[in-house]
Amino acid sequence: MEPLEHYMKQLTDSAPHSSAYRKDIPYGEWRAGLAAAFAERLGGFPERHAELQPDLLEETACPGYTRRRVEITTCEGLRMPLYLLIPDRPLSSPAPAVLAIHGHGYGSREIIGLEPDGSDREGDPGLHKDFAVSLVRQGFIVAAPELLGFGDRRLQEDLASGEPGRNSCFRLSSALLLAGRTMAGCRIYETMRALDYLQSLVEVSPERVGIMGISGGGLVAGFTAALDERIACAVVSGYANTFADSILTRSHCLDNYIPGILLEAEMPDLLGLIAPRGLFLESGDADQLFGPDPARQALARLQQIYEAAGQGRGVEADFFAGGHEIHGEPAFSWLRRQLAGI
Repeated sequence: MEPLEHYMKQLTDSAPHSSAYRKDIPYGEWRAGLAAAFAERLGGFPERHAELQPDLLEETACPGYTRRRVEITTCEGLRMPLYLLIPDRPLSSPAPAVLAIHGHGYGSREIIGLEPDGSDREGDPGLHKDFAVSLVRQGFIVAAPELLGFGDRRLQEDLASGEPGRNSCFRLSSALLLAGRTMAGCRIYETMRALDYLQSLVEVSPERVGIMGISGGGLVAGFTAALDERIACAVVSGYANTFADSILTRSHCLDNYIPGILLEAEMPDLLGLIAPRGLFLESGDADQLFGPDPARQALARLQQIYEAAGQGRGVEADFFAGGHEIHGEPAFSWLRRQLAGI
């Protein structure tokens, strides 16, 4: 190993993980301590919630469901559009709901079967597999937020580039870091506000809201569920791993990095904050970004934490033949059991 690579590895390997789970600490006490430290490392969250002020932008009848484009206020100075998909035949009334979180690409339209310009997509759905549409066809109400830095929520220079997949992650993340905040923290908080909106709808059963995300959306989904106990269960696709074996092995988008997080814990411990609520992992055997071997290590660690929380079977996984992509049906079946008991 070259000297510089050796130094970098030594530096990260020697981080103390001082808030990692230990058997000599009661689970509840450990969870409270790490959750507080994690929120602080993310840059904290606003103490006062802004009024949501939802605004309906468009409504479209689709085969089997209605698609709405809604905009809400997440915090002072920020409005966030999201797609709300309402099934013609929900699983129940009021219905369980799922927050669907896209990864890197061209934003929320990428997971609901649309081109970047809002027209119906005819071609390959890519790694996201239009999973928000799959969820609404299961009978869930689905909210698909537009994460900060993607789609319609990009800086003018990126919007003007004419490249739909060109994101604003680096400049926005840099500005947030200089102000003592993080992109991960901002996206997690905004997803919590999308949950506020979902729970305000008469069509939604507020105690039966899950979350599912892929890749960078897996980060947002997993860590939002970790810190917001209103989320009943979570599916993390193409992300659950270790920091050491994923983002530290290559150049990744700046939005992945949380200053000082290894001083507290590794990724599996952070996801372990979801316990005892249900957690389901998807990992492709050819995923080059968040590979299957460290994903299995993460699962083993999570199983220890779930045992401590009294829910040894509360975490499950689908290790499938495929790459960095949504797999689907096993996760959808799991969500039906978790949120609808079927």
